[in-house]
Amino acid sequence: MHRFAKPSVFLKLTDPLLPWLYGATAILIAAGLYFALFASPVDYQQGDTVRIMYLHVPAAWMGLFCYVGMAVCGAMSLIWKHPLADICARATAPIGATFTALCLITGSLWGEPMWGTWWVWDARLTSMLILLFLYLGYIALVNAFDDPERGSKAGSALALVGAVNVPIVKFSVDWWNTLHQPASIVRMDGPTVDPSMQLPLALMILGFTCYYFVMLILRVRLELNERRIRALQLSGMFDERSAGQNTDTPSYDAGHNAEASQ
Repeated sequence: MHRFAKPSVFLKLTDPLLPWLYGATAILIAAGLYFALFASPVDYQQGDTVRIMYLHVPAAWMGLFCYVGMAVCGAMSLIWKHPLADICARATAPIGATFTALCLITGSLWGEPMWGTWWVWDARLTSMLILLFLYLGYIALVNAFDDPERGSKAGSALALVGAVNVPIVKFSVDWWNTLHQPASIVRMDGPTVDPSMQLPLALMILGFTCYYFVMLILRVRLELNERRIRALQLSGMFDERSAGQNTDTPSYDAGHNAEASQ
């Protein structure tokens, strides 16, 4: 994996992928919204309120998916010192936090007409809120140190410890008697959602996944450029300091004038 850690290799691999990911994201989300809003039937109990599901479920899936990816990158950074793994983990955290917040917001909008309340301290809701706090804690921790390497190690450790919350989120509706409905898509006996609702859900999940990879690549590229700029600035500062301290060495202007006179 270390041969993919070079920024030049990463850019070479991702440059041709971005246009395809842009197109796939736009097509999948547009098709998913069309089927979700116009082609899928209303629920016999929930009516049109069920359409919130087409945002809520993909956002919940991506909140878990992003955290698993962040934890894997944290492990690669700690164990194998993979230089791009830490950058990918840092880039994933804000994206995953956004998806998790979207899941909680849409869940509240869906829960109020169904349950009669915006929020309950249900096992699924509480564990999802903890996931959001883990994201925010990771973001704060990696930026809390003057030494980026120390921040990366601390953040990677937090990501790995917090990964225990992922199965809790997933199986909380099976382990405890909760107000939240049980799993209806990923089940051992197959999904219980009507096939006409499975299509827009699948399209939205794929669209959100493509969107994540677009944002991940863009954020990693931005971070690589920022690090390159900082390295150039530091090298320039060191050159200026060394030139100022070495008084025996002729200055650039003096050498240039001497060459011009010749």
